[in-house]
Amino acid sequence: MTAWRARDRGKPVPGARPVGRIAIMMTPLENAPRLAAALGLDRLWIKRDDLIGLGGGGNKARKLGITCAEALAAGATTLITVGAPQSNHARATAGAAARHGLACVLVLAGHAPARETGNLLLDRLAGAEIVWSGERPPGEVAAEQAAARADSFLIPLGGSTPTSIQAYAECAGELTEQAEFDRVVVALGSGGTMAGLVLGLGADRVLGVDTGAVPEPDAAVRALLPNDPGRLGIDRGQVGAGYATVTDPVRAALRLAARTEGLFLDPIYTGRAMAGLAATATAGSRVVFLHSGGLPGLFGVDQPVL
Repeated sequence: MTAWRARDRGKPVPGARPVGRIAIMMTPLENAPRLAAALGLDRLWIKRDDLIGLGGGGNKARKLGITCAEALAAGATTLITVGAPQSNHARATAGAAARHGLACVLVLAGHAPARETGNLLLDRLAGAEIVWSGERPPGEVAAEQAAARADSFLIPLGGSTPTSIQAYAECAGELTEQAEFDRVVVALGSGGTMAGLVLGLGADRVLGVDTGAVPEPDAAVRALLPNDPGRLGIDRGQVGAGYATVTDPVRAALRLAARTEGLFLDPIYTGRAMAGLAATATAGSRVVFLHSGGLPGLFGVDQPVL
C-alpha cells in the first residue's frame, strides 16, 4: 500500500470511525472564581482537555482518535507527522501510535539539540523515531519519508484535517451540556481545534488566540470548515517576535493562572491563549477557557518563563 498523500488529506476513509478509548472524553469543566475576579469576568470555567490522558494529554488526542481510525482502516503500520522541536502534536502522535501498536516517525524542524527535554524526551520514551529536517521544510522531508515507507499514513501539522475537526465539534456539544457561557477562548495553532468549535458553536462564540504557528491563521481555519463561517474571532496580538518566543504578557498570564487557581499553562499555546483572554476580557461575560494541554513544553523552552 502506498503512503497517504497530501492531496488525500481530509478525505474520509470508508468505514473509518474513532478508535476505542484513545482519550478520556467529557473532560472536567472547572469553575475558576479567583482567576475570573482577577480578569474582571462574571464567570470563568476551565475546560480541562489537558487531562484527556493519552500521551500526556491535550487537545491533539481528540483529533487523533479520528486520524488513527483512518490510518488503521487504510492498513497503515506507521504514522508520520511533522512539528516544531517541542511539538505537542508530535508527542501525542507518538503516544497514539504506541497505543495502537504502530510505528511512529516524527519529522521535526531544524537540528537536534544538545539535550532532549520536555516533549522531545517523551517522544523518545514512547518509541518514536525522530528525523530532523535541518534547513529543509519539515513537510517536504515528511513526504519523502512517507514515500519511502510502505503502509505509512502521513498526518499533517497539528493533526488538523476536515475530518478530524469533528472531534472539537463534539467537544462543543460537551460544553453546552456542562455550562451556559458566552464564548470559548482557545489557542489557535494549525486551526483544527478552533475550526471544530466554530462548527459546533458558531463563529461568534469562539475566540482563537494566534500562536504564530501558521502565517495565515484565518485562512487555515476556513480551509478546514465545510461552509463559510462568516467573520472569525482571532486575536493576533499575542505572537510577539514569533512562535517560539515567550512574551511578557504570556509570562504574566502564566503567573496569574498559577497563582490564582494553581493552573499551569505552557508558554507557546495556552499561555498565549490566557494572555489573549486577559487582553479581551469583558466585564460581566461568561467565558470558557479551553486548556489544550502542552505542559511538557514548559520544560523544553530555552528562555526564561518567569
